[in-house]
Amino acid sequence: MLVLQMFVWWYGPGWKAAAKSIGRGVGGISRLFSIPILVRTLFAPWKRIISYPGASLDAKLRAYGDNIVSRAVGFTVRFLVLLTALLTSTMVATGGVIGCIVWPLVPPAAVVLIIRSFV
Repeated sequence: MLVLQMFVWWYGPGWKAAAKSIGRGVGGISRLFSIPILVRTLFAPWKRIISYPGASLDAKLRAYGDNIVSRAVGFTVRFLVLLTALLTSTMVATGGVIGCIVWPLVPPAAVVLIIRSFV
């Protein structure tokens, strides 16, 4: 009776839970990498490093150049983190889909392997 209940759970609620875990995994990656914050601040200066212009034209141009460099560094770092998050999310989703495809094959494979171990 217990084995029958295990099969009922495995091919019913267990399979659904395995499929839902894909979404939870991808959502966890999104929260882990803070994707909404990274997208919102993509062009923000790196670590809020901002140069304020002085009175002369030379000081204004130097501050403008420093601010551009700070924003370029911020963009580069945030963009690379977003790419890493995308790659990680893709790997988690792919692994989850493969897991859902393999899920129904695990119990019969276990039975076959047990029988083969005696032969």
